[in-house]
Amino acid sequence: MIVNRFASRAIGALRAQSSARCFSSTASSEAKVAVLGAAGGIGQPLSLLCKLSPEVTELSCYDIVGTPGVAADLSHIPTKSSTTGSLPSPVSWPLSHDGGLEETLTGADVVVIPAGVPRKPGMTRDDLFNTNASIVKTLAEGCAKFCPDAMIAVISNPVNSTVPIAAEVLKKAGVYNPKKLVGVTTLDVCRANTFVAKSMGVDPKDVNVTVIGGHAGITILPLFSRVDGAKFSDEELEAITVRTQFGGDEVVAAKAGAGSATLSMAYAGYLFTENALKAMRGEDVVQCAFVESNLTEAQYFASPVKFGKEGVEEILPLGDLSPYEKQWFDKMMPELKKQIQKGVDFVNK
Repeated sequence: MIVNRFASRAIGALRAQSSARCFSSTASSEAKVAVLGAAGGIGQPLSLLCKLSPEVTELSCYDIVGTPGVAADLSHIPTKSSTTGSLPSPVSWPLSHDGGLEETLTGADVVVIPAGVPRKPGMTRDDLFNTNASIVKTLAEGCAKFCPDAMIAVISNPVNSTVPIAAEVLKKAGVYNPKKLVGVTTLDVCRANTFVAKSMGVDPKDVNVTVIGGHAGITILPLFSRVDGAKFSDEELEAITVRTQFGGDEVVAAKAGAGSATLSMAYAGYLFTENALKAMRGEDVVQCAFVESNLTEAQYFASPVKFGKEGVEEILPLGDLSPYEKQWFDKMMPELKKQIQKGVDFVNK
């Protein structure tokens, strides 16, 4: 059928764009992916891409509104994955747990969390903290109860704070596994690849920029010095670095109050999720991610990570930074540690 051929071509194009390095031809196995916040601006296109992925055999969508419709819509796409959509259980007395969340999470291999409010013009990721922190805390509590062994991939901003929030919740529940909790920073890599490839006049799929630090403003540090063939004047290097750091602001301004980076973030979340699933079934996968780390003074840090069947397998050495990158590194560390501590304090206050 034409639609099947189209879906196959779409997946082929998406997989060719992957920013991770993957080597294997192992056959795909059963994998359940849960998307929490599936009816939102990021959640809907992310769910669509996961539905198209050959790595996903069961897609479970959850949000406070709209998920039955999203799931029904997705279920008409001719791929092998089944699709369900759940809402929070109706309020009852005596109070009971959220059956909709339980159904979504039970048996999940990967839980992706894009839930939360989007940024608007003039807002920073930190401005989102009070609302999104509570959302992530609640969803992490659900993960601790219903799928304690799943990999949790946090997209909800501010990631520098929401990942520590999820970690503290899991610790309190006695199920924290640093190999299974990750902040998704893949969009920073996508932006860096796109911007540097355009400046060099090459195909972005032939570029893989290492991006370290965190996932907000100056805590994002692209290591353009490691890109073969890249030559920049001081002004050009400053411009492309700052554009990568504040690419989200560029989209927020362009959308003029209508949202933030939803489509590119959905694509990045899909790339991360598919690569994590590939690693779980035995492929060699290295991708940048925000994880618990001892590379720096920060408790959590984004850097190249090797993923395996049990999640984070190895945090690769950071390597040498150029003098320019070292300046940015020294500038970002106090801010990154502050944002991490804010998340820790939110749970333990």
